[in-house]
Amino acid sequence: MMQVCLNGSRTAADGVAVPLTPESMAGSAAGAVAAGARDLHVHPKTPCGQDTLSPRVLAVTLSAIRARVPVPVGVTTGAWAEPDPAARLERIRAWTVLPDHASVNWHEPGAEETAALLMERGVGVEAGIWSGTDGAERFAASPLGPKVLRVLAEVTDTDPQGAVSSAHALLSGIGTAHGRPVLLHGEDGGAWPVLRLAGRLGLATRIGLEDVLVLPGGEPARSNGELVAAGLAEYETARSGVTDRPGRPSGASP
Repeated sequence: MMQVCLNGSRTAADGVAVPLTPESMAGSAAGAVAAGARDLHVHPKTPCGQDTLSPRVLAVTLSAIRARVPVPVGVTTGAWAEPDPAARLERIRAWTVLPDHASVNWHEPGAEETAALLMERGVGVEAGIWSGTDGAERFAASPLGPKVLRVLAEVTDTDPQGAVSSAHALLSGIGTAHGRPVLLHGEDGGAWPVLRLAGRLGLATRIGLEDVLVLPGGEPARSNGELVAAGLAEYETARSGVTDRPGRPSGASP
């Protein structure tokens, strides 16, 4: 499964391709789905371009996107959008239009309570497990683990070679992940190497302007749709070529 991550915490400073308004997010989502994305992750934005959990902004954003695409739509609940755990819960309780799923970063304060409330409201939970944090250990001990929609394995190392090693270590730390599906992705310099690794391992992955602003050859990406098309091509090439399973050809690169 290829998920598209439309914008993340990026701002207008990252270029005109990054969608920041509900209308531009909807248009970008439509292009990405036409290119082959089957799931969507978005950060709703205030008028000044900041991530928010505002019920009003969430409703407008989700409604605009759903008018254009038929795929599941998820949002962030990252602490940067609402640092106070209690206030984060109040925001989620006030949502009038619900996403299909939401990511919860397991290393952040209040993660268990946030995930429990989302589940109570019928929203699927992507358990965000970041490399370089204690998220994997916390998730392994969580009674909510078997109930999450999927595990979002996030490699924060942006060095192309280091990201692949970090990805292997992260996956080892996650282990069987309560038997839940795993979506593996990287960011910036690590985005494309980790996507190829996901292809070789047969894992779900994601690509989009949240994770990377350039195509595999280094050219600036003009849209999320362009990234998705390139991501699917890279994924299929990796999937049909060398593997990390028994029988992998010697000398295969990451």
